[in-house]
Amino acid sequence: MPRKRLRRIATLICAGALVLAASAAGEGALVEVNGLVLRADGGFQPRSLPRRQFAPIDFEGHFDISGKGGRGAPVLESAVVDFDRDGRLSAGGLPVCAPEQIASASPAQARSVCAGAIVGTGHLAAAIQLGSGALTVRSPLTIFNGPPQGGNPTALLHAQITVPAPQTFAIVVPIEKRRGEFRYRARLEVPEIAGGLGALTHVDVKVGRRFSAGGQRRSYVSAHCSDGILRTHGRFTFGEGTIVDGSVEKACLYLPAQGR
Repeated sequence: MPRKRLRRIATLICAGALVLAASAAGEGALVEVNGLVLRADGGFQPRSLPRRQFAPIDFEGHFDISGKGGRGAPVLESAVVDFDRDGRLSAGGLPVCAPEQIASASPAQARSVCAGAIVGTGHLAAAIQLGSGALTVRSPLTIFNGPPQGGNPTALLHAQITVPAPQTFAIVVPIEKRRGEFRYRARLEVPEIAGGLGALTHVDVKVGRRFSAGGQRRSYVSAHCSDGILRTHGRFTFGEGTIVDGSVEKACLYLPAQGR
């Protein structure tokens, strides 16, 4: 890899790490470097959690990508997101939605076909570069419990655009269980949008599902607060080798133990 490109990647990694960490104070993260503008933030409810026992939560997150100086948004090729050890995902007992079930479905049809497997919803937007200029397209985003892979859970992301031509996305996102500071790693490979003419500019999601399985009430996502912080680490790879790498930290509050 050329030395100039290596320096560019290293600069972006450092910038991302410094700026994304600012969101620990409750501020949205902002990265502006080499013509790239990335805004990201997230959070969870409730903020008060037990120290040791897992409690149900809802997770929200969003990011916006744009270019500076009238440039188009850079193309996001992949994203790797790590989730704190204090978080837990429970998919056992949930229905599974396979990508072939919704590969050609509209957002409404997908939600109807795999209603029992829905674990999150949101929206996405993309900029399509056409001869007459940039066109913004939008779609509802649905997150389903996907088919397990190698003993690990997956998420199935579904969206559909109709301009400049119909294109349906049914993307399986592997969720790898890990050791160490982060319990899970999710990997998203972003497919070409509009034959390579499109670039993601916005994604927002809300993830959370309560359900019953085996006679017990369960939550798709839950967490506890062992050290006062829940961390999320992300690595975003864009076209031409641009990488933004950093962590977001959000404070959690200790919930007094019952019976005290």
